[in-house]
Amino acid sequence: MTTPSSKNPLHGITLAMMLEQLVDHYGWDGLSELIPVRCFLFDPSIKSSLTFLRKTPWARSKIEALYLKHVADKNAPETPENP
Repeated sequence: MTTPSSKNPLHGITLAMMLEQLVDHYGWDGLSELIPVRCFLFDPSIKSSLTFLRKTPWARSKIEALYLKHVADKNAPETPENP
C-alpha cells in the first residue's frame, strides 16, 4: 500500500538540498534570472536564501517548481537525432 507521502515527489527532499542542487546547476546568476529575488541577486548565500524562502511561500513554491523541472529534465531520456 502506498502512503500519501510516497506520492509527493518532494518527499524527503529538504529545501536546502533543492537550493544547493539548483545553485550547482544554474549558479546564482542563472537562478536570479529565473527567480528574481533579492536574496539571489545581492550577496547570495545558501543561509540567507533559506531564511527568505522559509518565510516566503510564493518564492518557495517557485523553487520547488524549478527543482521538479530540473529533476524531470535531468531524468528525461535523450532523444536520438534524426539523420
